[in-house]
Amino acid sequence: MHPEVMAVTERLRARSRVSRAAYLAQMAQAPAGRSGLSCGNLAHGMAACPAQDKDRIRLIDQVNVGMVSAYNDMLSAHQPYERYPQLLREYLRSIGATGQVAGGVPAMCDGVTQGEPGMELSLASRDVIAMGTAVALSHNMFNGVLCFGICDKIVPGLLLGALRFGHLPVVFVPSGPMPSGLANSEKVRVRQLYAEGKVDREQLLAAESASYHSPGTCTFYGTANTNQMLLEAMGLQLPGASFVAPDTPLRDALSKAAAKAAVSLARAGQGSLCQVLDERALINAVVMLLATGGSTNLTLHLVAIGQAAGLQLRWQDMADLSQVVPTLAHIYPSGKADINQFQAAGGTAWLFRELLAAGLLHEEVDTVAGAGLARYCQEPYLLDGELAWRDGPQQSLDDSVLRPISAPFAADGGLRMLDGELGRGVVKVSAVAPEHRRVTAPCRVFDSQEAFVAAFEAGELARDVIAVVRFQGPAANGMPELHRLMPYLGALQDRGHRVALVTDGRLSGASGKVPAAIHLCPEALEGGAIARLRDGDVLSLDAEAGTLQVDAAGWQQRDAASCPQTVRRGWGRELFAFMRAQASSAELGASVFTAGLQDADQ
Repeated sequence: MHPEVMAVTERLRARSRVSRAAYLAQMAQAPAGRSGLSCGNLAHGMAACPAQDKDRIRLIDQVNVGMVSAYNDMLSAHQPYERYPQLLREYLRSIGATGQVAGGVPAMCDGVTQGEPGMELSLASRDVIAMGTAVALSHNMFNGVLCFGICDKIVPGLLLGALRFGHLPVVFVPSGPMPSGLANSEKVRVRQLYAEGKVDREQLLAAESASYHSPGTCTFYGTANTNQMLLEAMGLQLPGASFVAPDTPLRDALSKAAAKAAVSLARAGQGSLCQVLDERALINAVVMLLATGGSTNLTLHLVAIGQAAGLQLRWQDMADLSQVVPTLAHIYPSGKADINQFQAAGGTAWLFRELLAAGLLHEEVDTVAGAGLARYCQEPYLLDGELAWRDGPQQSLDDSVLRPISAPFAADGGLRMLDGELGRGVVKVSAVAPEHRRVTAPCRVFDSQEAFVAAFEAGELARDVIAVVRFQGPAANGMPELHRLMPYLGALQDRGHRVALVTDGRLSGASGKVPAAIHLCPEALEGGAIARLRDGDVLSLDAEAGTLQVDAAGWQQRDAASCPQTVRRGWGRELFAFMRAQASSAELGASVFTAGLQDADQ
């Protein structure tokens, strides 16, 4: 093992000693399953089942799998899940088990809500999904769990909820990416032209529709596909299952294999979620995030997931690992390739082999596919109609997409932690060209996305500028993604201006080429220093060094600006006021659960 990976892992283990022990003790005290239910409880739980399923479920030593689904047919990635319950119920019967849909959880599409009021519910939906998962599994009818989820807040939410039932084996079941459409770089080019008024809405809609055009996950390397990559790294998804096309024979075979894995683990009394997701698995997820230039949203989600498992992960851990984990993949927005081209170039199997050989991943871990992460160096295929596994490619099949440790795209993982005058935050440089990583310019301060867009359209930003967008944190407005700003900032940068973004909000996993200091905390609403900035203050962002300096006399003695709107109403936002009031800071996962899960002495 690489010494720094070991050092960070040991530091995480030591920091989490009390909270991890408490979590494992809680899992050891979990109810005994159906054997503890009264006859009335059990009768209710199987009342709607076919007779053959009732005959099995009433036998408490037989495996009954609970399915938690984030299906809806508005999300392209989740539309294929419509047929999963029936497919897997029938398969489970064929192997002497049963399955029930334990419950459904909400699943919103960030692509639909970007720049809209609904985006202010997005991050909160993660914790709602966690609670929905807990409600689904609270019936105590199940010996194992299958989670149907892919996209941005949905996988983290399912995992947060499932970890409260960590005594059970839990297997995630993906549905796969849509076929490649219009190149992501071309889509972004048209977006920028639209922001500049050079193409009309019909041309923009045509480009967007050519990009997002069929069932399946969007093909850029945003949060959804980052989730999938990290589920494999944590051993919670079958090897090579993430990026197989939906509604194909191989996809169906993998879904059945996931169900079989849940049953096998339950029968053997092995592979419980609390056993699989330990500090080594969490570090493996961070390493995979860094090696692939994944979504910055995971700097929030991995912290929250760790806390749910009694593991106190910190941004500094990620930053330290970023110094030694090289960038091996260039997938849009870091490169031009989409996720299908990544998979064709060698995909996850090649990537696992390369990282394991370099000692950057913990190999001796438990997974839903069995012991040892080396299993993930294999890829699935059909042999005479049956699922089989073979070794993945021994070398990259396209070095513009995947490169070996000996010749990486970058020597580090491209993630920096900010810690300075404006607080703490993160900055990602893997998609930012070297010449754009250092920006010094007067700032222009905005309290909303709408104010920024209005200033751009009025021609007020046609200069070197660092846009400060504040009151966008979890307590202020739910921490919506600010991806709407990127076409405008990209247009300014392409005109030759030095530009950057500084915010206590977050960005989409698809954002890239403009340097951005994000997740600043304390946030403006909580008295963060960003609330003391004024138009014209000179800021210096060095994304390489992870520094953010302020050059303005007496700025720290100013009164903090007031939030322009402390009560968010309309579009359901008022229903989430209690969550905004309870949310932890970004560096603690921006979660309503932190107070209940974080060890008091950390």
